[in-house]
Amino acid sequence: MKIIVDAFGGDNAPHEVIKGCARAVKELGVEIVLTGSREKIESCAKELDVSLDGISIIHTDEVFDIHEEPVQIIKSGKNTSMGVGLKLLHDGGGDAFVSAGSTGALVVGATMTVKRIKGIKRVALAPIIPADKGSFILMDAGANTDCRPEMLLQFAIMGSAYMEKVMGIKNPRVALVNIGAEETKGRDLEIETYKLLKESSLNFCGNVEARDIPNGDYQVVVTDGYTGNVLLKLYEGMGKFFSRKLKGILSGINGKISALLVLRKIKAFKKQMDYSEVGGSLMMGSCKPVIKAHGSADSNANAFYNAIRQAKKCIDEKVIDEISLSISENSGKEKA
Repeated sequence: MKIIVDAFGGDNAPHEVIKGCARAVKELGVEIVLTGSREKIESCAKELDVSLDGISIIHTDEVFDIHEEPVQIIKSGKNTSMGVGLKLLHDGGGDAFVSAGSTGALVVGATMTVKRIKGIKRVALAPIIPADKGSFILMDAGANTDCRPEMLLQFAIMGSAYMEKVMGIKNPRVALVNIGAEETKGRDLEIETYKLLKESSLNFCGNVEARDIPNGDYQVVVTDGYTGNVLLKLYEGMGKFFSRKLKGILSGINGKISALLVLRKIKAFKKQMDYSEVGGSLMMGSCKPVIKAHGSADSNANAFYNAIRQAKKCIDEKVIDEISLSISENSGKEKA
């Protein structure tokens, strides 16, 4: 199995990328193809004292600027580390692609270079998010700000297939984000989508209000990309807010003594909320696995390792085939 990785995507590239890849080769038994400057990758590996055994390099000097318009990835960005990796995946040079670079560019590349699964209308950004009773997949988290009801139905189908095959949740519960639980609530988009989901073979459980999402009663949460991105950013912001508050509460002598008594539970909670444990967001609907790894300033080698692990699991569990089959089975439920 060969995983292509953009060596220069993310704030801490290539150092953390290389460390995550080296660990993946050792622990997961995968081959890694890094795209980027050969000289810089080899120099960084030497500096880190990390072996490049099991890792090959496709050289390119260019890096896609996160401030560039996403569509440039298929124009002036073809020779960047991301553009080369996407083309390599399309041409069969690997089984999956991982990058922590521009999310918008990755969406465009997954759609226009790698191509979509037959019958899929739009590629969706699909992060796995922690909740009280486990995790859920958010479909869509920002790739498509304007959606039609049939797109949301496809998001639900793809999300259900992923949660069942990759996350091991049998018959996942699907919910539609809305401003109320009643079937008649929401805009035309939500009202019409509700009808399609109700008629589908999915385990659709109705509408869910934003305040109830963190309970974790649903494993697939469906909405348009605009609403989904707002939910995702608010979720991330509240997580950081509670983390800061917890540190404040546990500071000082009394706080530190109290922390010792609940240290195990604090560590378990921290791990549950740690994005690096999940890996990244799958570009759902691409005909080959494309993973958006976390590339923020606090991302680490563990995040890249888990993104590669996520890609491997997608391949092992034949997620793309399962999504294709699910779309085919439910095609009669979609509007033309």
